[in-house]
Amino acid sequence: MKLLTLNTHSLEETDYESKLLAFAGGIWKEQPDIIALQEVNQTQTSSPVDLQTLKQCGYVPCMPCENGIRQDNHGFRLACMFASRGIPYQWTWCGAKTGYGKYDEGLAVFSRFPVSDTHQFYITGIHDYSNWKTRKILGISLDLPWGREYFYSVHMGWWDDGEEPFQDQWARISQNLPRSAGSRTWLMGDFNSPSHIKGEGRDLLLRSGWHDSYDMADDKDSGITVSHAIDGWKERGDIPGMRIDYIWTDRPLRVRTSRTIFNGIFYPVVSDHFGTMIEY
Repeated sequence: MKLLTLNTHSLEETDYESKLLAFAGGIWKEQPDIIALQEVNQTQTSSPVDLQTLKQCGYVPCMPCENGIRQDNHGFRLACMFASRGIPYQWTWCGAKTGYGKYDEGLAVFSRFPVSDTHQFYITGIHDYSNWKTRKILGISLDLPWGREYFYSVHMGWWDDGEEPFQDQWARISQNLPRSAGSRTWLMGDFNSPSHIKGEGRDLLLRSGWHDSYDMADDKDSGITVSHAIDGWKERGDIPGMRIDYIWTDRPLRVRTSRTIFNGIFYPVVSDHFGTMIEY
């Protein structure tokens, strides 16, 4: 299995169209089995996509989806590109909040296997769609030959946020994740918790019994997923590089490789984050 996660920054990126094509090209070459994306945006004024077109491009609804899928939805456009290149995915999307004052900002998960079910819930105490701190988690379940697996796209807040601290968000995730005997759960995304800072988010997940796929990998690179101060970090001073994007699992296993992708070395840069991809 090959898993990929990326905070896309999507429609807010400069040269968005060329980066969209570059990302689709990388996916065509790598063909990951599961893709978890964050900041998957659509313009709130864009026209809606009809249900027949959504079905044709592999969309699986995750209710409630108050906003629907619009024509410039980043996930929808990717799904169409993937299908046109002969690598159809099933995928789901949910909006979490208003982003940059004009987007429905959400999460997406893509799968090359049939999706058995979808699941979303709030990880913040705030549920106000207009509040930029509102956050959700979005997941799918797959019934695979070796058992059931859950894959979630995650975009968490900051450890020291006085209103919505990381610890509280993690508590809600822990309480609301489905668990079944013999299943495995994956959490993939932007955790806004640098791996080099001790006693904060990463250490909390480790203490909670979760396993960082980067640690388990036989072969890995530096793991750096952010090379400079991005939105949410600019006020913290110079940031030469940090690993804040992770792929976690609730059970240990052997991971063959963990590498940074879409970083300008291994495929072009397409976002203010680099992607993380593992094979197991």
